[in-house]
Order: sequence, then C-alpha cells, then structure tokens
Amino acid sequence: MNNPHTNTANAPSAVHSDRIRVDLQLIADMVEPGTRVLDIGCSDGELLGYLTRTKNVDGRGLELSNEGVRNCVAQGLPVMQGDADRDLGDYPDGAFDYAILSQTLQATNRPKEVLAELLRIGNKAIVSFPNFGHWRARFDLMFHGRMPQNPNLPIMWYETPNIHFCTVRDFVTMCDDMGVKIERSMVLNESGSKVSLDSHSRFANFFGNQALFMLSK
Repeated sequence: MNNPHTNTANAPSAVHSDRIRVDLQLIADMVEPGTRVLDIGCSDGELLGYLTRTKNVDGRGLELSNEGVRNCVAQGLPVMQGDADRDLGDYPDGAFDYAILSQTLQATNRPKEVLAELLRIGNKAIVSFPNFGHWRARFDLMFHGRMPQNPNLPIMWYETPNIHFCTVRDFVTMCDDMGVKIERSMVLNESGSKVSLDSHSRFANFFGNQALFMLSK
C-alpha cells in the first residue's frame, strides 16, 4: 500500500529524520545490520532509506507506482519499478537475507504465491498487513452493514487497491498449510503500539489492528 510522505529530493542524509512509522520501526528492529534486503512495495522509501542510513544494509527496492520510484531515486535509493505478482521470479534463489513486504500482501493477486517467492529469494521474509478480523472491522460489518473504513483502511471499498483482505488467523493457517515457520509475530493496536499476544490467539485476531510476522522455510 502506498502512503504519501513528504520527500526532500537530493538532500544530504543529515536532514533525514530517524523517526519512522511504528510498524516500520518494528520491521527495522528485526533486520540485522550489514545484511542484504529487498523491500517490495517500498512506496517512497521510508523504510529502505532508514535501513540504509542506520543499519548499513545492502538494500534494494521494488515499487509499482511511478511516483514512489521517483521519490526513492531522488533519495539515491536503488529502486526498480515492478510488481510483486509478476517480477519476483527475476531474482535468484537466496539473493537476500530479508525479503520485506509491508502492508502490501492484501493488494497482491496471488498472496500465497507471493509469499512462496519471498521465501525463495530471501532467507527470511518479513510481512505485515492490516487485520480484517479486528473488532472494529467486525463492528462496522455487523452493525453498519458496510465495509470498514478507518485510519488503517482509509480508502472506500470501490477505490481500494486491497483485494485479498485476511485476518491474523487466516494468515497463520496459510503459513501452516505451506509449512512455513513463524519465527516471530506481533500485533499492533489502533494507536500503533505493540500488543503482547501470541499470533495463534483469538485475542490477537480480535484486538490486533495490524499484524507483523518474520517467517522462514
């Protein structure tokens, strides 16, 4: 999902803020310094730029939108235009230590195949997504009879790029079916704070506004 952010093109790194979105910070905390990273659906490069500046990663990006690619290139980030559904096959096996897909899985045409590709090209995959099982989404459907619209799902249903909503439980079940190992998992509440709940818990599925997983084969 592409989120617009203010960008200062060709500015020296000293002017960059090292404060990033909470969910992106949690992803960054999982990445070891000096590793090889592919950020898929990297939007304006907020996470990729942060990892490059603070963790000295060998980072690459793949982004669908022209605007996102331009913003990244203006910051000196090595980002190519591409589609997670079509272009991950161009990367060789094990090319990266981490393949990151942040807030993008639900916008792909073939989520299961995309996840398999992440784990083929990356030793570990880090995936985050909005949880459609959150209590507020259930409330909107049950009492208003309408598709949810909130800060985590801000776009009306007829305009959203999200085509495969899932819940935390759905994602865990898919990982189990694929034989994928969940190394770490967490959910975030509506304020963006981490909630200490096991991803297999019904409470994580109910109270988690966003979910974040680190996966391996």
